[in-house]
Amino acid sequence: MTNLPTLPKLLVADAVRAALMEDLGRAGDITTQATIPAGVRAKAVIEARDDGVIAGLALAREAFAQIDAGIVFEPCVEDGAHIAPGVIVAHLQGPARAMLSAERVALNYLGHLSGVATLTRRFALKILHTKAKVCDTRKTTPLLRAFEKYAVRCGGGANHRFGLDDAILIKDNHIAIAGGVANALRAAKAFTGHLVKIEIEVDRLDQLREVLAEGADAVLLDNMPPEMLREAVAIIDGRMICEASGGVRLETIAAIAETGVDLISAGALTHSARAMDLSLDVVVGI
Repeated sequence: MTNLPTLPKLLVADAVRAALMEDLGRAGDITTQATIPAGVRAKAVIEARDDGVIAGLALAREAFAQIDAGIVFEPCVEDGAHIAPGVIVAHLQGPARAMLSAERVALNYLGHLSGVATLTRRFALKILHTKAKVCDTRKTTPLLRAFEKYAVRCGGGANHRFGLDDAILIKDNHIAIAGGVANALRAAKAFTGHLVKIEIEVDRLDQLREVLAEGADAVLLDNMPPEMLREAVAIIDGRMICEASGGVRLETIAAIAETGVDLISAGALTHSARAMDLSLDVVVGI
């Protein structure tokens, strides 16, 4: 798949190291140490048992490499590839003990991120006939946000802000405490630098008109039914990016997209994705 971002190597290495330390604990993989003699080598494959989109190969590779750099990890597909059950995702060979000790961490990352990519692809396919793009939210697993957002890209979705520090998104509670839409927008503009985008959430058309009067880079239309979204898009008339959110499901996203919005944000992409079923099967000891 083209135009995928590259996950920073240090980010991948640190995350995998922490995951391996959690799994190995104080004594290491005592089951493997007890049953597999040192020096035994093996060949194995990672096989898909589900239909879906692959994401997270870099983390799987890193898990094996950190346990033993002598493990050869050869992927047969790329991140973003749609695969069927029975497809071989990767071949491995090397020290058997290390391979088995890294197996679960590698498959946990690969299965979870492939699940996110697969669900995203299903959402994206529902709105191919429109101009809208489906995007993620901050409803991510703690400490896995960068990887889950990468998986969304693998599935054909777009990324929303990564955190609280890379864009201003004024939500209903900010508006309530600030004393209204206009006050919140004016304060945000006075505070921020010229490269930081400002988006504001509204759930009523009168609020939307206030936003247009004050100006913003984008407006988030929250929990509006399709008929209200369509009216909101007409009021905006291309003057700013319009995003819809709330109640976004596979069954509803097409109707939302057909109203003419630019973006549709769905927390389900990351918080409700089912992991892809993948297995590591030893082919033969060598």
